[in-house]
Amino acid sequence: MAGADLAALVEQPFELLQEIERRSRAVHAGQGAGAAPAEWVGVGFRIGEEQFVASREQVREVLMLPDAMTRVPGANRWLLGIANLRGHLLPLVDVKLLLGSGRTTLRRTTRVISINHREVPAGLVVDEVLGFRRFMDHEFSSEAAETIVRCDRFLGGTYQRGDESWPVFNLFDLVESNMFLQAAAD
Repeated sequence: MAGADLAALVEQPFELLQEIERRSRAVHAGQGAGAAPAEWVGVGFRIGEEQFVASREQVREVLMLPDAMTRVPGANRWLLGIANLRGHLLPLVDVKLLLGSGRTTLRRTTRVISINHREVPAGLVVDEVLGFRRFMDHEFSSEAAETIVRCDRFLGGTYQRGDESWPVFNLFDLVESNMFLQAAAD
């Protein structure tokens, strides 16, 4: 019954379920003509007027901007403060200001991306989070798109879908960079 037409099995429910299971197992194992193409999933966000995407593995969660945060004396202006989020202290960083592209205007859409980094806890304040974005492998180009926000050294390629360009922002590279780790004001 290998490769049976599903429409032909409509009157045979047990055989239909067996064929669906066989096809599902083949796709999961990467076999057969029905194998699904590889997909990459990231979290889309906006800094200024530009959109980016970060690997979902690098994002712990997306949060609303907290009502209260405590300023850190002697810190750079881009370190907005420390916030208590669910019992954990999280430094909040204005990514746009850190990159030298001006201050993020705090609005209703402003969000905090909590980084899923083992050693550097951080909440990145961005203009907006656009949700999950799914891309097929063939939509990826290793060439980084030109951006207005000065983040070229943190980009690792671009996903292109139609007229939309989604530069891949490596959040781990950002939080591990010297510019990020030097939070003390000069």
